[in-house]
Amino acid sequence: MNTNSGGKPFGIQDKLGYMFGDFGNDFTFIFASSFLMVFYTNVLGIDPKMVGILFLVSRVVDAFTDIGMGRIVDRMPPGKQGKFRPWILRICIPVSFVSFLMYQSWLAGASMSVKITYMFVTYILWGSVFYTAINIPYGSMASVITGDSRERAELSTFRSMGANFASVVIMVVAPAIIYYKDADGNQMVSARNFTVIAGVFSVLAIICYILCYTMTSERIQTKEPVNKKAPSAGETIKALASNRALLAIIAAAIFLLLSSLMVQAMNNYLFAEWFKNTRALSVVGFIGLPTTLILATVTGRITERVGKKEAGVAGMLFTGIIFLLLFFFKVRNPWVFVVVTFFANFGMYYFNMVIWAYITDVIDYQEVKTGSREDGTVYGVYSFARKIGQALAGGLSGFALSAIGFVSEPGAVQTDAVRQGIYNIATAFPGICYLLVALILAFAYPLTKKVVAENSDILAKRREGK
Repeated sequence: MNTNSGGKPFGIQDKLGYMFGDFGNDFTFIFASSFLMVFYTNVLGIDPKMVGILFLVSRVVDAFTDIGMGRIVDRMPPGKQGKFRPWILRICIPVSFVSFLMYQSWLAGASMSVKITYMFVTYILWGSVFYTAINIPYGSMASVITGDSRERAELSTFRSMGANFASVVIMVVAPAIIYYKDADGNQMVSARNFTVIAGVFSVLAIICYILCYTMTSERIQTKEPVNKKAPSAGETIKALASNRALLAIIAAAIFLLLSSLMVQAMNNYLFAEWFKNTRALSVVGFIGLPTTLILATVTGRITERVGKKEAGVAGMLFTGIIFLLLFFFKVRNPWVFVVVTFFANFGMYYFNMVIWAYITDVIDYQEVKTGSREDGTVYGVYSFARKIGQALAGGLSGFALSAIGFVSEPGAVQTDAVRQGIYNIATAFPGICYLLVALILAFAYPLTKKVVAENSDILAKRREGK
């Protein structure tokens, strides 16, 4: 193995470039997560149950494409521009163009069979093929931009900033363009504007991807010995299944997703039914941005001084305990609740911002154990596991509301017991999940600050041929 670290040193250009990568990803991903269901149901008139089947089928396809793409990029030798960056240039136009194709308003007049077929083809082509083909190399790329643990944490932070910026742009701009009121004051969806804004976001995604490609550099290049046989798919799966660090971070990420997505879903009902103040809800949608910006200035120092695992455990314990205190004290003032959760979420946001740096440490750990560098495969397995977590979380809020007796009829008045149930779910559920994340990190995740440093030293010596 060897390393090629020639060229300009790691710096702010790499961090900004990597940030633009997730900015580009989320111009299509967050837009789809937030508004694609609305387009399918309100514009094309497709039954929500059929959309649910689409999402289920696509997750099955993802099981093959995520891991398959990981193995493809791992088996391809690095070229002049590196091993992973070229994929961003190759796929940025196809993934953005197919995203645009998903929102074609002219289909509204087609037969239902045509609309359903078009929905399945374009969604799977976008999400399970092209998005996978660009996201797996992009996520894997962090481990070869730099080998320094602190710098990797900074890359992870900037990636999270890119996602937050994209979310703010989409959630502010899209509703203002997509929705309008008719003469009777009813909120309607503009089919034509849906297509227009999808096209704008696709163009912006391409620009962001190109910035990511041009501003980043791959500094770590590994070459397997000529006579070394590449591990088979079965051997790789066996090695990954015994990777304690990977299994632990997957479990932690799933619980984090379950709690975070449940909070997002339940907040709409919490502020409408318990607090009876939806104005405060609009503030909740933006508090993640200042939290991200504040943490961006200190994450590198925290990681260097304390370690990612150690700081993650402390942060998740802090956030979990505060949410459980909110559960016990039954806060009635919405602004007190907003302020408390703003400070409570610093611990959760720290872990969420550096989670991609955990993955680069897991990739190093896998190489130390097996002698093979499998950035794409490890990231592909993790990516698929996250999608499973997102799918599970998607239905949890509905089941929870049904379990507490929520009445979904238009104009229905909820009972005090239902309101109490909403508050309990919105506070106790994330509190317990966050504490479980802390316990998983503390007792199952083996990569302490010391172990990460030792692994870095081992790999550096191997690449120097010592």
